[in-house]
Amino acid sequence: MTRTVKNRLIKILLSLLILIVAVLIIIFNLRDNIVYFYTPTELERIDISEKKIMRVGGLVKKDSIKNDGSKNFSFIITDNTNEINVDFQGILPNLFAEEKGVVVEGSYVQENLFRANKVLAKHDENYMPPEVVNALKDDGKWQGQ
Repeated sequence: MTRTVKNRLIKILLSLLILIVAVLIIIFNLRDNIVYFYTPTELERIDISEKKIMRVGGLVKKDSIKNDGSKNFSFIITDNTNEINVDFQGILPNLFAEEKGVVVEGSYVQENLFRANKVLAKHDENYMPPEVVNALKDDGKWQGQ
């Protein structure tokens, strides 16, 4: 092997090593920041002894929203198979309502009690942001009302 080929091979291998190290650092950092999404039924199957941050989604059960007159709310999320009790302190989103979709982010504090630090109300499946509607209309592909 000539000297230039050897130098080129060393540079390629060194670059590859740096790339691998960078990818591993990114993966390890992302692993700590990933928030998993579960339904109440999936939560029945996993070990929830850790106080890790997770998201739980489902429907708000009818007649389950309770408010003590302040910003403390409790409600039940169901997927029509299992249920989970949720406590939340804060202001609920405008779209939050009984029998509507919701995603809460937080952690377990007891066996069947989930303490939420975020409540995300889901819009209906027909919702489309105005920017997308305008773009579709401009392209002549809009088929909505």
